[in-house]
Amino acid sequence: MTQFDDIRPYYDAEVRPTIDRLLADPELADAVAKLRFPKLTRWLGWMIKPVVKKKLSRQLEGVNDVRGFQEVVERYMSAMIAQTTTALTISGLDTFEHHQSYLFISNHRDIAMDPAFVNWSLFHNDCNTLRIAIGDNLLTKPYVSDLMRLNKSFIVNRSAKAPREKLKAAKHLSAYIHHSIANESSSIWIAQREGRAKDGFDKTNSAVLGMITINKPKTQEFSEYVKELRIVPVSISYELDPCDAAKARELHHQRNLGGYQKEEHEDVKSIAMGIAGQKGHVHVAFGTVLDGHFEDTDQLVAEIDRQIVSNYVLHATNCLAYEILHGVVPTVNYTEKNIPYDPSALAEQKAEFLARMEAIPAEYRDIALAMYANPVVSKLLKPKQIIPEQN
Repeated sequence: MTQFDDIRPYYDAEVRPTIDRLLADPELADAVAKLRFPKLTRWLGWMIKPVVKKKLSRQLEGVNDVRGFQEVVERYMSAMIAQTTTALTISGLDTFEHHQSYLFISNHRDIAMDPAFVNWSLFHNDCNTLRIAIGDNLLTKPYVSDLMRLNKSFIVNRSAKAPREKLKAAKHLSAYIHHSIANESSSIWIAQREGRAKDGFDKTNSAVLGMITINKPKTQEFSEYVKELRIVPVSISYELDPCDAAKARELHHQRNLGGYQKEEHEDVKSIAMGIAGQKGHVHVAFGTVLDGHFEDTDQLVAEIDRQIVSNYVLHATNCLAYEILHGVVPTVNYTEKNIPYDPSALAEQKAEFLARMEAIPAEYRDIALAMYANPVVSKLLKPKQIIPEQN
């Protein structure tokens, strides 16, 4: 038993017993069958599920450690990227020490794909893969929890309600994050906010940074503790959001009906939708390490927000949505290569995007459009640059 057994990812010695338990769980084969063959499974599930289970058993045969499991996951990721993206581009990694540990804090648009794309970027650039923060609210099924912890996920306790219990959980998580980076040389991924940015505005929740730094010894300078964590802001930009209609519906209910009650296992369904849905061009931009002098979490929030917004890659869908909503062509560039936005060259893409929006019920269509347009608004606002004093 160790201090962090209740939240840590599985160790190598735990991999094989966990895989055997997963293969015996009929829910896993059912979930994979629905993800890979959604239409066929509806009518021929009785025939497809045994085939899927046999294939999973064959793929996982001989997998006895975390690295071996992640190599299997990588093959699934490769197939998913080929089927659901038109391009996956990466920037900013050339300045990093490949086997150094970092705390990557990214914007949050998709439950599973955000850390998956960051992890993919590191894996294919010969960097250490991540330990991924995941809320216990997502682990509603045992097989999901096992899969996540096999893939180096650690658990964020969001079920604690009493103030004392919440504080205890925050300190425990903060200690684990620092321990992973400083003592085990293992990088961490965590989202800049607890929930996804459904409205398209990427804003860091100061409570997240408060949790991360709550483990700081009273005798240590805040800025020195931040340096030990080696925080790197990351911007993930999706041309298309597979969950756009679902997010717009949720926001519509919250704004007009006084609230929104999620269905049972709705987050698991969102995970599947995000994996299987079309994403278009995805860009992952790594910022620079926060190694300046920061007095408090407010300064950290400002700099993380600045880097995430400035490194966010605007796609044509963002600019098209802005034009539709505001009636003017945005005066910004929309690709990582700074190609000017030219509506006349995007007739086919505009028609496809309009058809996508028209498929969303009219009462919350504008919410979906705003979700795509708001990153343009963030760019136009040009957040003030925070340049901390260098020590």
